[in-house]
Amino acid sequence: MTGESFYLLCGVWALGILVVFIQAIRLSYRIEARSPDLTNRSGYPRKAMMFHTITNTNVARDEETQAMRRRMNRLLLIVVAGFAVMAAGIGLVRRMNS
Repeated sequence: MTGESFYLLCGVWALGILVVFIQAIRLSYRIEARSPDLTNRSGYPRKAMMFHTITNTNVARDEETQAMRRRMNRLLLIVVAGFAVMAAGIGLVRRMNS
């Protein structure tokens, strides 16, 4: 694989992982809206409370919200796996070029 095509592949891979991460953030906001203890009542925008939704802290216990939380956790695992695959690919290309 030439250097240019590898960099193109890395860019497309990074965009794909970014899309998955944005989906996880949007899902976190939807989980917060369904959870009374996490609802934003201040009227000001705030960051997603992803730590709370990942650890199931103050999240509504109904089955639909928990299913959304499990889906968000799967999306975040995909992001972590994507970083691991990217690191392995970069390491492999560096070993091949040296």
